[in-house]
Amino acid sequence: MRDASTARSGAARSGLYRWVFLAIALGVALGVAKPGVAESMRPLGDLFVRLVKVLLAPVVFCTVVTGIASAGDLRRIGRVGLRALVYFEVTTTLALGLGLAVVHVAAPGAGIHADPAKLDTSALTTVMHGKSSVGLLDHILSAVPESFLGAFAGGDVLQVLVVAVLFGVALASLGDRGQPVLHGLHALGAVFFRIVALVMRAAPVGAFGAMAYTVGHFGLGSLGHLARLLTAFYVTAAAFVFVVLGLVARVAGFSILRLLVHLREELFVVLGTSSSESALPRLMDKLEGLGCRADVVRLVVPTGYSFNLDGTSIYLTMAAVFVAQATDTPLSMKSELGLLAVLLLTSKGAAAVTGGGFVTLAATLQSTGAVPVAGLSLLLGVDRFMSEARALTNLVGNAVATIVVAKWEGALDVDRLRQTLSEAPSRVAPAPR
Repeated sequence: MRDASTARSGAARSGLYRWVFLAIALGVALGVAKPGVAESMRPLGDLFVRLVKVLLAPVVFCTVVTGIASAGDLRRIGRVGLRALVYFEVTTTLALGLGLAVVHVAAPGAGIHADPAKLDTSALTTVMHGKSSVGLLDHILSAVPESFLGAFAGGDVLQVLVVAVLFGVALASLGDRGQPVLHGLHALGAVFFRIVALVMRAAPVGAFGAMAYTVGHFGLGSLGHLARLLTAFYVTAAAFVFVVLGLVARVAGFSILRLLVHLREELFVVLGTSSSESALPRLMDKLEGLGCRADVVRLVVPTGYSFNLDGTSIYLTMAAVFVAQATDTPLSMKSELGLLAVLLLTSKGAAAVTGGGFVTLAATLQSTGAVPVAGLSLLLGVDRFMSEARALTNLVGNAVATIVVAKWEGALDVDRLRQTLSEAPSRVAPAPR
């Protein structure tokens, strides 16, 4: 049963998307009119994203641990995790394949004829912060933190997830002896979610700062020479959401359009900040409100943020082949299949924060050697604009995945899902904690 305070707070936040939308519009206007002033707004966006990242590790840890420990039946948790991973693998593979097909048809890099030896890679080195040398083995090893607290200090969702799963399984195996710890984590999680609610009030300010900086620093004019790539990427991402995920949603018994309307606040926050992590806590709240059982949501969503990055998968194949086209680098069928095989691994665990896909792409090209890494400098001017579409697609993909897995597991209140999606979002409060 939902308490009155939760309902009031949900209703009070229902207009958040309007303020975020207005902030985004103002940020774009300032970036066009006063680029210098707009660039100085960057700290506003960075501060908001940093506040969210501070909360992300403890929120993921508390939700995953309590989800596993509360379920009790570890075999059922294992079954949920296995089903989720199978779903993630299928959808991200489809995303990789779709991106590869579209980039070959659209050929956005054809005719650029860039010489990798003559490209200015100084800006690329700055953006990568020395990470371009990360190899495939390093990518695998990075999933495990060097220490328990190191996972929290680094803020890596995948590392926190690994620690949380181990802790949750161990806590569940203790039975009654672990109940005091479980109750404490439930209370601690409620505190962190309350802090998230407070931080989200600053979302319009963060969205304004991030969007103003993006437009002011890079300028809308920077989109011109790479318009074909941007257009192809946005169309492909939209097609994936409305066609692929739309079909999945229809089979599962709900409308992708109604889900998007229901998640519009989170989508606008992601659009403004270019980071799907900024909406992770609220996404879990909304999915529980839709009728997905708490333990499924708390396991599938954080796992999806590391293994189910559909938008990032589309970007990786399209950007890699674009660089090959732009630098006149021939790619044989064997080279493309090898690149795709590596991307099937490196796309998992790709950071969901702004620029994470770019770092993952550089690591992939470095490990395969099929495409010159220097060619990535061609993408620097538009990567921020592509980051927004990546983050939006990632968010929608994880929302759909959670509902589908919950239905497979018999952990979805279908009537509640349909009723909630059919109602006006302003009248729907999130599930209590």
